[in-house]
Amino acid sequence: MKVQSTARIALMALVPWLAACTSNPSKQDIGMVSGAVIGGIVGSAATGGSTVGTVGGAAAGSYVGNRIAKEMK
Repeated sequence: MKVQSTARIALMALVPWLAACTSNPSKQDIGMVSGAVIGGIVGSAATGGSTVGTVGGAAAGSYVGNRIAKEMK
């Protein structure tokens, strides 16, 4: 049951981002999304599937991915 609610939260968070995509994504966009996915997986695994851990990991990963991509320019 937790997996379904976590998946729903993730999908709801991605809908506005996907709706805003009208052009090719920048390196920062790709880094942000990649970081969010990896961070969410790591956060979920580290907290035993906790929704808070998943969302927190995704937020931290998104920030880190964005910053790394920004530095790669």
